[in-house]
Amino acid sequence: MGAGASQEARRQERLLREQWEAARQQVRERGGAAGEGERRVLAQLLVLTARGWRLLVGRAGSRDVVLVGPGGVFVVGVGVGDEVRDGDAAGLLAATKVAESAAASLGMSPVAVQPVVVLAGQSLDRGLGRIRVLGEQEVGRVLLAQPRRLRAESVRAIADHLERVLPDREGLALAQGTGPSPHPAPDGLFDPDGLREAALEGARRAPIEQWMTFLHPDQVALVRRNWSGPARISGPAGTGKTVVALHRAAHLARRTTGRIPYVTFANNLPRVQSTFLRTMAPSVADRVDFRSLHSWAQEFLQERGVQVRLSGDKAETAFSRAWTHVGRESRLAQIDPGHLYWREEIDYVIKGRGLTRFEEYANVVRRRRRAGLHRTQRQSVWELYEEYEARRHERGVHDFNDVLSMALAEASGEQGPPPYAAVIVDEVQDLTLVGVRLLHALVGDAPNGLLLVGDGQQTVYPGGFRLTDAGIDIRGDRGQVLRTNYRNSKQILDAALAVVADDAFEDIDGERTPGRRDVDLTFHDGNVVRVAAPTADAHDRELVGALRALPAGALADTALLSPSRRALEHYQRLLTRAEIPVCQLEQYDGHPVDAVKLGTYRRAKGLEFKNVLLPRYDDGSTDATADTDTARERAELRRSQLFVAMTRARDLLWLGSVVAGPAAG
Repeated sequence: MGAGASQEARRQERLLREQWEAARQQVRERGGAAGEGERRVLAQLLVLTARGWRLLVGRAGSRDVVLVGPGGVFVVGVGVGDEVRDGDAAGLLAATKVAESAAASLGMSPVAVQPVVVLAGQSLDRGLGRIRVLGEQEVGRVLLAQPRRLRAESVRAIADHLERVLPDREGLALAQGTGPSPHPAPDGLFDPDGLREAALEGARRAPIEQWMTFLHPDQVALVRRNWSGPARISGPAGTGKTVVALHRAAHLARRTTGRIPYVTFANNLPRVQSTFLRTMAPSVADRVDFRSLHSWAQEFLQERGVQVRLSGDKAETAFSRAWTHVGRESRLAQIDPGHLYWREEIDYVIKGRGLTRFEEYANVVRRRRRAGLHRTQRQSVWELYEEYEARRHERGVHDFNDVLSMALAEASGEQGPPPYAAVIVDEVQDLTLVGVRLLHALVGDAPNGLLLVGDGQQTVYPGGFRLTDAGIDIRGDRGQVLRTNYRNSKQILDAALAVVADDAFEDIDGERTPGRRDVDLTFHDGNVVRVAAPTADAHDRELVGALRALPAGALADTALLSPSRRALEHYQRLLTRAEIPVCQLEQYDGHPVDAVKLGTYRRAKGLEFKNVLLPRYDDGSTDATADTDTARERAELRRSQLFVAMTRARDLLWLGSVVAGPAAG
């Protein structure tokens, strides 16, 4: 350490000692604290006001204080001994609820208001429900180490607002002359809209992982809403549906005692979402179970002693044999000679809807399936289904649909109170009807029990259903549509909407919606770069050049997405040869990593990135001029997948194409 640095360290240490002594003297003169331990803790909090924090104390006898700083709003109570008394905990939670309501009028998320108990004379850091219990020795370090949620102007505005609306609170700051001024005198009333814009701009400048947990102030009311039964949040891409769901999970975990499954179809999203919630609300993160639907269902069955013999490979073999035996030479091959369409028919229409009799299948509306099938053709499909089931039973294995059907049977037969406090379902449009029925069976129509989040335009799997098919009644304000896009600029959104503009879709509420939807935009700085190369090699050189041209550190916020695993393997080899670090989306867990994220369009669902590169995005697989109904259905689904990939981009969307040459990979 140089002489100048050493002198500065000594100066800071001397200043801190002066502030500590001044704070202790100020607390003694103020009075009101019950004992020496409480006075020491209050003095520590008072010292923080010299570093931009704001402290609100009770005017008459209140033993808890409100502290506002970069890490959020903390309602702090002081205890003695090594345990928190039940009465003290209940009083602190009541005071926290009052502070939350006051902060909500500014658009602050409930996760930004945290109850803390400091035990004088102790050294500890543990949880007590949603309360964080700290020792006197830890409180300053822990508060200063909190993730930054608020900028300096937001700290001042929020503290001023709380002091105005909480009549039993008054500000207390370290006396002048003992360090930097805790805050400048307020210049008139603050502007709530300005505070909202400052929060939004601050989140955009942060790493993408922090941005993906940013709750816009206008959405706070949804997080705190009291619903009388099942509820749904929908809206176009970029409107913050998942962020609302994450904050809702934290809000419910703080107000209930049971566990809360947070379920999605993809198996990579739960890891990311769990990391986000642990960062946002660590005190309740262990109460929320982030799982893919099928992994959760398997565990649910195993806990109840139901044997699961899941084998995707053996089930696939069973279907291939069934297709060879009864499908390939049937009338089905005249409609579509490939076996995949008919495997999807069984997975998403027959087994996905829980159909067990031919007459059910003969009369069912096959939502989002373009190829019309009359009764004799459906009879052929049913024969293929029965042959597949027979061969699957011969091998003694279950497929993924069986796991959900078995879990639904178990859940439907259970008696007593619901086993969970609430269930939150993200990307609900990608689930089968049986999957939705299963999750509904866990909580029924209980108030605040079931929350469904998703958007029919972002469907990336075949088939479909309506909520009424599942016996779920969403009425009144329990169906909320978000209409403000916080992610995409007009340039990026226009490019994405052009892909699906002619694809009207039916959402799970049964409403027919045009492909090009109107949304309100808040971000205007994004850019679309289109590169048309004469050869595949030239395209790949442009791709590598685009990645190398990104600013330092930008790879951490960048994704390269491809429609297939085969193409993805090509680009992984390409980037590895170019010595560009990569991270597979299947391994990404939500922690920042300085590498390009590689994944398929489907794997990118529910995520977003500052920069998204889509090489060879227009290789003809989305051609709207396909000549058969099944081909047109596949093309429409691929356009939906491409739309999802394009709308993952916030700042830059790079679209590469090859005007001639062999396909990559």
